[in-house]
Amino acid sequence: MVHIGNSWDDILAEEFRSSWYMQLREFLKYEYSHYRVYPDMYDIFNALKYTDYYSVKAVILGQDPYHGAGQAHGLCFSVREGVPPPPSLNNIFTELHNDLGVPIPRSGELTKWAQRGVLLLNTVLTVREGQSNSHRGKGWEQLTDAVIAKLSARERPMVFILWGGNARAKKPLIDMSRHLVLESAHPSPLSAYNGFFGNRHFSRTNAFLSQHGIEPIDWDLCN
Repeated sequence: MVHIGNSWDDILAEEFRSSWYMQLREFLKYEYSHYRVYPDMYDIFNALKYTDYYSVKAVILGQDPYHGAGQAHGLCFSVREGVPPPPSLNNIFTELHNDLGVPIPRSGELTKWAQRGVLLLNTVLTVREGQSNSHRGKGWEQLTDAVIAKLSARERPMVFILWGGNARAKKPLIDMSRHLVLESAHPSPLSAYNGFFGNRHFSRTNAFLSQHGIEPIDWDLCN
């Protein structure tokens, strides 16, 4: 069974015991044994492993993992050290620099954000090589919706950052009387100029956290 290694194990125990999750596991066993699937099976739950339930200050929602070799490692928008940042991630770094003035990092690995309280969650956690959305509708959405709902139920406020249509569709799961929801276009080159650039989501996140007595996030990956 799944062992994340922190409070998520108890919080998601019911989901991991459900019949739909068992069906998802059987699907994944077949996919990993017959195709090249990303991320590596040991990296699937990295978002939850790096960011404990009680440590979450902000949530960034992605769609599904990068489907190219060596890119995905279980954190949305992130690529491993040494892998060139994809265009969407470059646009995220540009907005971050314009918003907070932090330097644009050389590496596209966002593990430091995860360790600082940013849950980097894709709504679907696996993908077949070269086939975007190939694992959509297989059960992952039920699990990640449960993650969002469990976080929404938490008393301590946080920020949900929703970029693009797929992420914004999760808004009904969030208690907006308690948490801040920030929405904009997706950072991909096709849509970044339609509302992503200039959204100032990084500074707005930190302003909200400060207002609620929570230490702001250090977004500078060069630190």
